[in-house]
Amino acid sequence: MEVLGFTKKFGDFVAVDSLSFEVRRGDVYGFLGPNGSGKSTTIRAIFGLVEPTEGEIRLLGRPSGGPGGREGVAGFVDMPGFYDYLSARDNLKVLAAADRRKGEPPMTRVLETVGLLGRERDKVKTYSTGMKQRLAIASALLREPEVLILDEPTNGLDPGGMRDVRALIRRLNEDGLTIFLSSHLLAEVEQLCNRVAVIGHGRLLAEGTIAEVVGGDNGRPGYRLVVDDAMSALRILQGTTHVTGASVAEPPDGLGGEEIRLAVGPEGPGPVVRDLVAGGVAVLALVPSRPSLEDLFLELTEEIS
Repeated sequence: MEVLGFTKKFGDFVAVDSLSFEVRRGDVYGFLGPNGSGKSTTIRAIFGLVEPTEGEIRLLGRPSGGPGGREGVAGFVDMPGFYDYLSARDNLKVLAAADRRKGEPPMTRVLETVGLLGRERDKVKTYSTGMKQRLAIASALLREPEVLILDEPTNGLDPGGMRDVRALIRRLNEDGLTIFLSSHLLAEVEQLCNRVAVIGHGRLLAEGTIAEVVGGDNGRPGYRLVVDDAMSALRILQGTTHVTGASVAEPPDGLGGEEIRLAVGPEGPGPVVRDLVAGGVAVLALVPSRPSLEDLFLELTEEIS
């Protein structure tokens, strides 16, 4: 899936501004942004519910607006509505009939895939939120897609429901599905996704693997350095070429000493430790410290707010 210079204006308001990113085959791709960032508008455009003002969206190599442009792509925006008084199987039958695809829909197979086989004749009103979410995924799988688009798939679920949906997403990806999901649960995205895009005010702020967007272009972690004298350590570090950044941090719990946050060059932290020891500074601890996806998200979105 390619989003190429997608812009959407509502009158004079620019909801999405020249947005470009690529979802590769086999990805579990996380699409992140705060409320009002243009995330939902972009997803609606992918589904053809919103017409681009400028730019293009290509799905499986085809223009999304052309004949058969969305063939092989399925999913949902928000939680789909179901008929509570019907069973899960009957709800899927209604959806399959409306789709008018040729051939028998793979009803039993998709119910088994999402873990609802055995409960498929129960009325949907008896289902938990997590079961309804799995039924929503089943409704998308009826189309036997290559790309599955999920909008907030774990929203409103308890920990057990989140675990079940997370396991289902992993299993579907292992079976060959490319998955594009939006979520505001950043720890969830960090567990599930191999690549992410972060948008704000309709513009792309960061894109790449988790390591790339969190750790910068080189993906190298920073370090927490605990020493007996932070000021002496900083003076030594200012005279070395092995450090690309250093700052005093809050004192660490339980370790004693004083903490410095470090960004080091390609040689790693070894030369830094040698320089400090040679300069008479006691190094009490050195711990790799990569910021979380949540740290990055807050930093990026606060910069443009």
